[in-house]
Amino acid sequence: MNLLNLLLSSMTSQSSVNQVAGKTGLSKKQIQKLLTIAIPLLIKFMTKNASSGSGAQSLLGALAQHTNKKDMAEQLQEADTDDGEKIIGHIFGSQKAEVEQNLSAQSGLSAEQVNQILAIIAPAMMSGVSEAASDASISQQNTKPTISLGSAPGIFSALFGRKNDKDDDQEKDDSINGVALLQALLGARR
Repeated sequence: MNLLNLLLSSMTSQSSVNQVAGKTGLSKKQIQKLLTIAIPLLIKFMTKNASSGSGAQSLLGALAQHTNKKDMAEQLQEADTDDGEKIIGHIFGSQKAEVEQNLSAQSGLSAEQVNQILAIIAPAMMSGVSEAASDASISQQNTKPTISLGSAPGIFSALFGRKNDKDDDQEKDDSINGVALLQALLGARR
């Protein structure tokens, strides 16, 4: 299972969606639709931000502050939306308003509602990415140094949804499914 699938399954579970619905008063169906669209986009933007050495280091610093091990629904219930606003601002940068408008058009929610939901999910998402990056780092340390993340058998294939043959479509998928993000973070930790 890849990072995207891990985040989607935990953040769109009934208990997680119920928590967000309880905090926003919005319908579960609308929230689930938005999360299904927004989470891959968040990963894509995080991957883009982490593609530079300084961006990866900055993201690692932020991930170190988000290591909540609680159940995803609990994290969403306790979400610090001020922190979430800052996270979303860093991830989307100058494109924040444009991205929120696009998500609004795709989800049927207002841009304000989109922003509210993103602020709720952002800290929990960061904890999920932090945990995945930590797990990947431990797995990489336990693997022979000559094996690269892209070709490692077993746990990497299962965790990251990797195939042994990499083509252009796979590279595009990597920016969405979290493989490229985790690779950038692992590279920055060296």
